[in-house]
Amino acid sequence: MANLGHLERAVMQALWDADTPCSAYDLLPGLSAEGGEPLAATTVLTVLSRLEKKGLVRADRSARPHRYTATATRADHTAELMHEVLGDAADREAVLARFVGGVSPTDAALLRSLLDGR
Repeated sequence: MANLGHLERAVMQALWDADTPCSAYDLLPGLSAEGGEPLAATTVLTVLSRLEKKGLVRADRSARPHRYTATATRADHTAELMHEVLGDAADREAVLARFVGGVSPTDAALLRSLLDGR
């Protein structure tokens, strides 16, 4: 979530952790500003509106308060970010080599297993 601000990341995390669509009021108890102070519902609504414009959340406006859900899973979003970064790289091989060289042995084994299963 490289291009998301602190509150946007926090709201996305809360939506991904939720089992059902959430209103801004549902999200409030788990959110706080960077300094730890509580947020206003209007602040959360503004963040949700920005996330909707970015295509990361979908609003159900059929009832009040509106309920929001993430448009993709956490894993899908993270994978998209990885593809985006890799796509911007001038030297994909160097980027992949650096990435693979920095993963733990456990993650390396998982990558091998996933690649072998393709």
